[in-house]
Amino acid sequence: MKIVFVWARPVVLGWVTLLGLAYLVERPLLHLIAPLLGATWIATAHLAFDCLTMAAAGWVAGRFNREKAIFSAGLFAATLCFWDFGGVLALNVPWLLLLVKNSIHDSRFLDSLATSAETHVLLFGCLIVGAMLSRPRQKAVSIV
Repeated sequence: MKIVFVWARPVVLGWVTLLGLAYLVERPLLHLIAPLLGATWIATAHLAFDCLTMAAAGWVAGRFNREKAIFSAGLFAATLCFWDFGGVLALNVPWLLLLVKNSIHDSRFLDSLATSAETHVLLFGCLIVGAMLSRPRQKAVSIV
């Protein structure tokens, strides 16, 4: 039972952090600054906020199992692969898999596939970086 709690807690807290930041911070902040940025910068700002949200969720997932922070974040990332977050996060692995399937049959989908794959690599990379930042610090080596 303890093993399940050790691995379930980082995943659940990662989800709480991800959804809380996405819906309660990122979305209202984007609506607030949208008139200041203009139409050409909205997508860039949205992706930047998504990266920060994923890094924060990875940090929380890693923080609650510091000995295995990267594995905890990887487990959390695996649970994200089944959901479509709509317009809230630029994360949609089922859509990415559909683009792979469609691009095999029709080359017109290759540009969309490349863009979507780059976005997913960036977002999952931010999640892993957040988990790496949550690991315990190494003690400094002393010559004394």
